[in-house]
Amino acid sequence: MPTYDYKCESCKDIFEFFQNMSDKPLSKCPKCNNKVRRLVSGGSGLIFKGSGFYLTDYAKKKPNEKEPKKSDKKNQKKLKKSKETKVKENKT
Repeated sequence: MPTYDYKCESCKDIFEFFQNMSDKPLSKCPKCNNKVRRLVSGGSGLIFKGSGFYLTDYAKKKPNEKEPKKSDKKNQKKLKKSKETKVKENKT
């Protein structure tokens, strides 16, 4: 059940009222008994905490973005080291 915000048109009082979505909006201010207007509010946002949501579990990976195999990782490290040694040799 949501909480709705109301504002009195005469006394300018702003208050909240907890009611069902199917209930009719309030029509009278509880303080001065004059006409009220229901305000449009953003409501509370939906917050996901923890793992198991779209970005971590359900996002589709593109075919070229596959994780490299362990052997590929080793080869990449070897290539990187050999490039670094070549650069060092060229500097001296």
